[in-house]
Amino acid sequence: MTQPAAAPGRARQNAIYSAGVFGHHPSVPADFAELERRAEKAMGPRGWAYIAGGAGEGATMRANRSAFDRWAIVPRVLRDVSRRDLSVDLFGTTLPAPILFSPVGAGELAHPDSDLHIGRAAADLGVPYIFSNQGCNPMEDVAAAMEAVTPGAPRWFQLYWSTDDALVDSLVRRAETMGAQAIVVTLDTTMLGWRPQDLNIGSLPFARAEGIAQYTSDPRFREIVAERIANPSADAGPKVEITRAAVSALFSMARHLPGSLLSNLRSPVPKQSVQTFLDIYSRPSLSWDDIAGLQKRTSLPVVLKGILHPDDARHAVDLGIDGIIVSNHGGRQVDGSISSLDALPDVVEAVDGRAKVLIDSGIYTGSDAFKALALGADAVCIGRPHMYGLAINGRDGARDAVANIIAELDLTLGLSGHTDIASLTPDVLRNMGCDHRVR
Repeated sequence: MTQPAAAPGRARQNAIYSAGVFGHHPSVPADFAELERRAEKAMGPRGWAYIAGGAGEGATMRANRSAFDRWAIVPRVLRDVSRRDLSVDLFGTTLPAPILFSPVGAGELAHPDSDLHIGRAAADLGVPYIFSNQGCNPMEDVAAAMEAVTPGAPRWFQLYWSTDDALVDSLVRRAETMGAQAIVVTLDTTMLGWRPQDLNIGSLPFARAEGIAQYTSDPRFREIVAERIANPSADAGPKVEITRAAVSALFSMARHLPGSLLSNLRSPVPKQSVQTFLDIYSRPSLSWDDIAGLQKRTSLPVVLKGILHPDDARHAVDLGIDGIIVSNHGGRQVDGSISSLDALPDVVEAVDGRAKVLIDSGIYTGSDAFKALALGADAVCIGRPHMYGLAINGRDGARDAVANIIAELDLTLGLSGHTDIASLTPDVLRNMGCDHRVR
């Protein structure tokens, strides 16, 4: 299925410059530093801590950026680059650009109805949105919103593996029914990493029922909640302290559950839904056997997100996995981890063309995307930039932040002397941390 083309670089530049003649400036900054500054002003402290924050002292986030800085593009000249093609094929779908919207949980911390806005933004550009398992709108609603923009708009579904297998099956069935083209299993978040920005303000969005809409809309999850209410545990948990913050959290839970606010305030369901989610959302014992079982339970391509070691990549393709996302979760899980870009070449070599290889974490610009593609990625996933655009201007902001990356990728491709993504190889780059010579 061919998707509508995203605006190429020159067309996007011209549109912005033409609007500037009439005094109109883009709502979303064209450079990442200003985008980040504006987003921080648009978000509250809780949103900024969760979305912009990282694990520990932030070493992995810094490593993600420094890895891109070590690679330099070596442009070639006097080549006909008047026509360029950014399209790629992923699992039988031709995309106009090798870009996907990454899943980011609890997006409503940046903007209300975040997943609806992100889904529409992705559909505007014709590139996939990987629905977050920790989303703020049910997947069916997001799929319908995307269909209303572009029939057949590509979407994938991210799966966090619950301790309840029946819930896993239910989420997968729903993903298949709503038109997901792949299941992305996140491997690196079987437990939450140490995130000081959230810890310092005692803020976990899921504890306020933010980002659990996939669960509260799921029949199996609701069944588990009902069973728990009918058969309460002997452990009643910590004594409830009545504070202003506790009352605010209770109202947040009630607002986020299906049904009226008043009935939810009177019901044990919201509080029990939050506790159930916290108890069962992820399984630390997740193993290769579980992944092999998933392959038998779905006909969709299975993509593993969070692989950084070539041996794990090799094991995945030996198992018949369809795709890998090289990722350190945007530096949010393990402080001092290898950067995704540094891990990419070894993973690409281990996979040896037997599966699609994607990458996320630290990709903020079109030139970043160019470097990742040159080092062997089939496509790249964009996280914080689209969330920052969302915070600034909703759907239009999320769309424009990613459209800017696509436009810069297009211009970088042509200005470096290349006309399509397939022509990019490691030879178009130099690692400035090793050998500075241009051969």
